[in-house]
Amino acid sequence: MRQLEHFNNLVTMFFTRAREKGDAPFLWAKRNGTWQATTWATAAASVAAIASSLKALGLQPGDRVMIVSENRPEWLIADLAIMAAGCVSVPTYITNTTRDHQHIIDDSGARAIFVSSEKLAKTLLPAAVRSGCEHIIGMEPIRNQASNLRFHDWDALVAAGSADVAACAKAAEALTRDDLACIIYTSGTGGAPRGVMQHHGAILHNCEGAAEIISEDFGWDDEVFLSFLPASHAYEHSGGQMFPMGLGGQIYYAESLEKLAANIEEVRPTIMMVLPRLFEVLRARILKTIEKQGKATQYLLKRAMEIGAKDYAGKVPLKDRPMDFILDRTFRPKIFAKFGGRMKAMISGGAPLNPDVGIFFHSIGLTLLQGYGQTEAGPVISANRPKVGLKMDTVGPPVRNTDVRIAEDGEILVRGELVMKGYWRNEAHTASTIVDGWLHTGDVGHFDDKGRIVITDRKKDIIVLDKGDNVAPQRVEGMLTLQPEIAQAMVVGDRRPYLVGLVMPDAEWMAEWAKANGKPNDLATLRTDPDFVKAVGAAVNRVSAELSVIEKVRSFIIADEPFTTANEQMTTTLKIRRHVLKDIYGPRLDALYKR
Repeated sequence: MRQLEHFNNLVTMFFTRAREKGDAPFLWAKRNGTWQATTWATAAASVAAIASSLKALGLQPGDRVMIVSENRPEWLIADLAIMAAGCVSVPTYITNTTRDHQHIIDDSGARAIFVSSEKLAKTLLPAAVRSGCEHIIGMEPIRNQASNLRFHDWDALVAAGSADVAACAKAAEALTRDDLACIIYTSGTGGAPRGVMQHHGAILHNCEGAAEIISEDFGWDDEVFLSFLPASHAYEHSGGQMFPMGLGGQIYYAESLEKLAANIEEVRPTIMMVLPRLFEVLRARILKTIEKQGKATQYLLKRAMEIGAKDYAGKVPLKDRPMDFILDRTFRPKIFAKFGGRMKAMISGGAPLNPDVGIFFHSIGLTLLQGYGQTEAGPVISANRPKVGLKMDTVGPPVRNTDVRIAEDGEILVRGELVMKGYWRNEAHTASTIVDGWLHTGDVGHFDDKGRIVITDRKKDIIVLDKGDNVAPQRVEGMLTLQPEIAQAMVVGDRRPYLVGLVMPDAEWMAEWAKANGKPNDLATLRTDPDFVKAVGAAVNRVSAELSVIEKVRSFIIADEPFTTANEQMTTTLKIRRHVLKDIYGPRLDALYKR
C-alpha cells in the first residue's frame, strides 16, 4: 500500500511533487479549442515568483489575501503563492454579490485580492473601494481603476518576482501543520457568512485519509482529475485541488457545466469529486439515451438494474451470473466509455445522495462513493469504501485518524487534526461549536454494524441545495420580513435546485392594500387574488435582487393563517416550527418546482 508522506504544510507538499514531476503536465485548461498544459516546473516557478512579488508589495505573514475567480490554473497557483508568502488565502464564490464581498473583505481584513476578469471585478471593486483593501491583482487585464487601490497585472507580477523555486521551498519549510492556511466563508444560521479557519494540518489530514482509500481500494497510479465544482468550496478546495496535488496527479479544469459530459469523454478522468445533482442529471441523460436505442438495449438496462440491486444487497445469484457476464462485455463497457473509460471512482459529497441514484450507477458498473463532511472539518469526515462494503444510505466509516462519537442526543461529534481552529473573529460561536476538542456537527445519526455513519437528521437549519451550496434560511427570511408587505416567512429548498418560500402578509399593509384596491380585507380571498399575489411578489423580488444567486427566492405561496403559538406553528420563543409548517404546506411548496 502506498501512503501519502507526512508533510509539514501544503506548500512543501506542492514543491516536493513539483521537484519529482519536473516537466510533466500538471494543470490543464482549454484555450482556443485545445487542451493546454502547465507543467509542474512552470507552476512551481510561477508560485515562487508571485510569492516573492506579494512580499515586495509589503504583505506580511498572516495577512489575508482573497481570490475571486472561476476554476482555472491561475486559481491554484495564486492559492499556493499566497500560502508560500506566509499569508492566508481567502477563497470566495464568483456568485457573491457586492454586499457579500464587502462582508468578507471587511471581516477578513484582506489587504489584497486576486480577481480573474473584468466581469467579476465589476461586482468586487465597489466593495474593495469602500474597504481597507490595498491591492487588486488581475489574472486578466482589469481596466477599472480606483484612486485608493493599486492595480497589478498577473504576468507583470510573475515577471517581476523571483522564480527561485529552491529558495521559496526552503522558506516554506518554516510553515507548520498548525499554521493557518485559509479562511473559507460558509453560511451560518445567524445570517452573515462565517470564516472557517482551516490550518495546513486539517487539509493535509484530509489528503492523507483520501489517499489511503484510493491506495487500498483502487490502487494509486497516475491519477487524472476533472475539476468543475467551485474551488472556493471546501470540498473542491481540499478534494479537487490539494488532494490531486498530493497524489502527483493532473487536474483538468472543465470548460463549463454544460460541456462537462463532453469534457469527461475527452479528459478520461480516473477520479472525480461530484455532487449528487450531477448524478441525477447524468442518470436522466442515460435513461433518455437508452430509451431511443430500442427494446434490446432497454432490456439490457432492465437486467443490469435487477442484477445490480442483488449485487448491492450482497451477492449475485448463480442463475444471474451468465447475464451478468454478458452485461460486463456488452452493455456496461459502452456506458463506461461515456465516462472516459478509466474512471476508478466518483466521490459524492456536499449534499445528501439519493440511495436509488447510487444503486443505479453501481448497476451500470460505475463506482460511486458517498462521503460526509463539513467545512469545519477540512471538510472530509468519512467516506464509503469498497473494502468495507458500499451502502448508499450511509456515508461510510470515518477516514484515518478521525474520532467520531455519537452524543446522548444523537448528535455526531468529531475530533482530530481535521477540526478547524475556529471561526475567524468569532470566539463565542467557536466555543459553542467546539467543546472539549469535539466538533459539534449539528447532524444527527448513528453507526451501523460495520462502523459506517448513518445520518438521520440535521439539528441545524442550513439548507443544502442539490448542487451542494449551503444557504442560511434565517438570513433570507430575515430580509423578507423586513419588507412592509411581509410579516412572517419560511424558505425551503433542501436537495432542490433553488429556494421557494412561504410568506404571511403583514396585516396592516394587507388592510391598506385591500382598501386602496377595492378588495375585501380577507386573507382567504386575497391569497388567490392575482393582483394581491403580484403585490406581495414585488416585495419578494426586491429582496431577491439583493441576494446571491443561490439565495434568491424563485417562487412562493401565501400562508393560510399567521404562524402563532396557538396553532403550534411557532415556539414560545417565537421561532417558527419548520417541521410543522412543512407538514402543512409541503405538497404546495413541492408543487412550485413543477411550474
